[in-house]
Amino acid sequence: MKIKIILFVLILLMTCIPGCAPEPTVPDTSPDETTPPEATPDVVATASIVDNEADFEKAIGTSGTWIACLLNDLTFEKDIALEGEYTNGKKDDEGQDIIQRKIALYTQDEDRNVTNRFTLTAPKLTISSPNARIQSGTFKGDLYVTVPDFQLVDTTVDGNVYFTTEEAQSTFTMDATSQITGTQELQE
Repeated sequence: MKIKIILFVLILLMTCIPGCAPEPTVPDTSPDETTPPEATPDVVATASIVDNEADFEKAIGTSGTWIACLLNDLTFEKDIALEGEYTNGKKDDEGQDIIQRKIALYTQDEDRNVTNRFTLTAPKLTISSPNARIQSGTFKGDLYVTVPDFQLVDTTVDGNVYFTTEEAQSTFTMDATSQITGTQELQE
């Protein structure tokens, strides 16, 4: 009888312990302070936590999610694009859906402190989603921004940033912890 109890306890422990392992916390998916445009979004979506190129490419596409959160460095040998118009699930002061898109190059703890930063590498990343941002990591390659209100937050761009319209260039912002190693220029 004691052997059966011991075996039962061991089996119970073996099934419970793997489920108790801590997992990295992904970036908070609450909205950032942005002003939504007048357009109606194509998609309302949740976060996508990715650790491989195929899933990341799906997450940033037109059938993706409002936020793509990396769990490790990713490298593409081809050009990629952040496309589609998404809401982040929150409402503004007037009760309108907040349109936003985010590439999170980090994980965070329960207190929202960045715990890991990742590098996304591609020859070219085109930003075509309105109110988009890249946050807390490094992008290696050239950025092509086609929409207004693009932001870099705590991010390094190891490459150039090209704007395809004057509006995209004039509404671009980056915080004091962000940097661009190359040039910023308008290429209409």
